[in-house]
Amino acid sequence: MLFSDTYKTIEGESQGLFKDRGSRFIALALPVTSGEEIKARLAELRKEYHDARHHCFAWVLGPDRQAWRVSDDGEPSGTAGRPILAQINARELTNVLIVVIRYFGGTLLGVGGLINAYRSASADALDKATMVEKYIMERWFVSFPYTSMNDVMKVLRDESCDQSEHRYSGTDVTVEINFRASMADHITGRLKKISGLQMKWLATE
Repeated sequence: MLFSDTYKTIEGESQGLFKDRGSRFIALALPVTSGEEIKARLAELRKEYHDARHHCFAWVLGPDRQAWRVSDDGEPSGTAGRPILAQINARELTNVLIVVIRYFGGTLLGVGGLINAYRSASADALDKATMVEKYIMERWFVSFPYTSMNDVMKVLRDESCDQSEHRYSGTDVTVEINFRASMADHITGRLKKISGLQMKWLATE
């Protein structure tokens, strides 16, 4: 069981900028929810900023913030991706991708200069972002006989569960429901008392 059923992320895209000795570091902070979305956004940005020297990034995914990755994209090891990630972690954010695009100005900045540049650009982007707190939700499939419809609907209304379109197959009904993770034991306990009802966990997100 998670200690909290909330997490912090950013509401929308934001942009930061840092300049040093002719080099420009453009940081883009993006809200993301999956690895597939991250790949797509990275491809879009590489195409949009195709003339840039480097496209370094870091991302964190999931309520527990255990999924993450960094890329130095040709910069010296540890000088780009890690400083970007450090800014995400310092704010305890998740479901965030930060890409820092560097236009080289002709002067080498050295290890310390690069770390400062990628850190500063990322911090600027996050300082301009709107932070939001969201609930960690659980998704379940619930199947039950049509004769139990009233009992099921009462629980879903009582517990303020979100529900998708009902699917009917013969005398059975299937509904996809969503509720706060912290309420999972209580809600599933109530539902499992209903005759003929079956539940299948889909995801925690």
